[in-house]
This record gives sequence, structure tokens and C-alpha cells, in this order.
Amino acid sequence: MAAATLVSAWGPLRPGVPGLCRCRPPRGLWAHAWRLPEPAGSGRSVTAVSGPGVSGTDRYCLELLRKRDYEGYLCSLLFPAESRNSAFALRAFNVELAQVKDSVSEKTIGLMRMQFWKKTVDDVYCDRPPHQPVAIELWKAVKRYNLTKRWLMKIIDEREKNLDDKAYRNIQELENYAENTQSSLLYLTLEILGIKDLHADHAASHIGKAQGIVTCLRATPYHGSRRRVFLPMDICMLHGVSQEDFLRKSQDKNVRDVVYDMASQAHLHLKHARSFHKNVPVKAFPAFLQTVALEDYLKKIQQVDFDIFHPSLQQKNTLLPLSLYIQSWRKRY
Repeated sequence: MAAATLVSAWGPLRPGVPGLCRCRPPRGLWAHAWRLPEPAGSGRSVTAVSGPGVSGTDRYCLELLRKRDYEGYLCSLLFPAESRNSAFALRAFNVELAQVKDSVSEKTIGLMRMQFWKKTVDDVYCDRPPHQPVAIELWKAVKRYNLTKRWLMKIIDEREKNLDDKAYRNIQELENYAENTQSSLLYLTLEILGIKDLHADHAASHIGKAQGIVTCLRATPYHGSRRRVFLPMDICMLHGVSQEDFLRKSQDKNVRDVVYDMASQAHLHLKHARSFHKNVPVKAFPAFLQTVALEDYLKKIQQVDFDIFHPSLQQKNTLLPLSLYIQSWRKRY
């Protein structure tokens, strides 16, 4: 997909991006937002977040998210109290699956772990969860909200197919992977919020695809350090870029054009998701708070002229907790 065809989807792409939030929240909101928990290593206890009655399995999921999916952890904190633990369980389940690929040395071992999770999901729906913290919390969520088993199995199946170290053949293949993983996770999240709405499902589909594309971009420097490149081959070929260019951390214009095309596609999905804003039930908005982090990354990569290896892209946004809280208060995504 050529860069030129995507300009209209994003508009002007160079500096001058407006800020995320322009209105000042009510008195006292700033202080409240800054009390959101800090990243792992800050020394703060999760009991302050989850309450005195938290179980060991709750705490395990909380810590797993704080270390492996901090953005998802912050988003889940802003869920209604009654569904918060279930949101943690879903995201912890996703993290367990996502880290299989990078934690095994052989594909066979990865397949065995995926088989464990397939059996775990089957056992969860038979009220026989194994003594594994995430499995137990997932069982509680399934019992409470009658979650659709198909979405859980689809996430496992797609992650299993992705154990091969192969680049995506085209952007559509990456989007299909994102739909079956990130979007499926959002469909489940909508279920724990009690949302059954076609417009919300459409928004979830586009947000999941945007999440998949942004995740692929963000992980490129890490994968490159392990001599792996997963960026869609069709876009690389369109701009005459090889995998070696990314391994050498090239800053050539053609390399940045590849990144631009992908970032533009992610931005387009966010734009489509927001086109349903007026028709999506307000109760669904907590499920879509991750758009704040996605927008933040896309703005930062635009500001460095799509240099995917720029050091600023590897730095955490310390204002993210505040931005998430404000967006939650504004009932926006």
C-alpha cells in the first residue's frame, strides 16, 4: 500500500499534532490520576489497588500485567469494580500466550504449551480448572459472565500458528492475525462489560487491528536485535526495502516509508473505530481505552519522521496514567 494513497487517511503528517486532551478536568482529578500504580519495580504493593481481600491468584495476574502488559494493566484499573478482576484475568491469559513464542527455544515446546492452554480452556468450561493462577481467574470470569469459548480458542489457535518465525506476507495477513488475537480479546472484554452491540463489535475489530499493527512496529527493534523481521513483505517490496535494511537499523527514506505506510494503516483503523463513537454504548468505552496508548505511539513516531529506531520510541510515557484517566472521565476512546 503506497504511502501516497494513505495521506488522506491521516492528513498532514509532519509536526503540529494537537495534544491528546485540551480540556482541564474537574478539581481534584489530577491528584487522583497520579495515584494510579506505577510500573513494576516501583516497590508499590498491588494490595493497595486490589483491596485487602485479594487472593493469591488475583495478585499473580496483577503482577504479570504490571511486568508484561503495563498499558493493559492501567486500562484495566479503570474498569468498573465488579468487572475489574475479570479484565485482569483476560489480559493475563493473553500475556501467557503471547510470551510463549519468545520463551521457548524450539517450536515443539511452544506447541506443547499451546496444547496445555487448549486443554485448560476445555477444563475451565467443565468446571475443572488446573491449579494455575491465570486458569483459576479465567474460570471465575467464565463462570460469572458466561464468556464465549470460541474467542478464547481462536486466540490460542492464532498464536499457535504464529510460532513460526516468518514475516507476514502482506498487511492483510497481519490484520487477520490481529483480528483473531487482539480483536477477539476485545470481544471477550465487551462481554464482561455486559455489551452486546454490533457497533461496539465493529469498533473492537478496528481497534484490535490497529493494536496488532502498532505492536508489530513497536517490537521491530527488539526483533531486529534477535535478527528477526516480521514486517509485511508486500510493503517492504513496494519500497524496495530488504529485511537486512531493518537489521542494520537503516534510516533511509525507503525504510521510513515502510513504517509510514503501516502507521497510516493503524491510524486509519482508529479513525474507523471512532466513526462508531456515537452509536457505541458508553458502558463499552473502558474496553477501548487502549486507543490512548496507540494514539500516543503513532504521534511519537510521526514526530520522529517515522524513524522506527529512534530512542524516544523506547521510552515510557509517564503521563499515560493521567491521559487514560482523563479519557475515561470524558467517556471517549
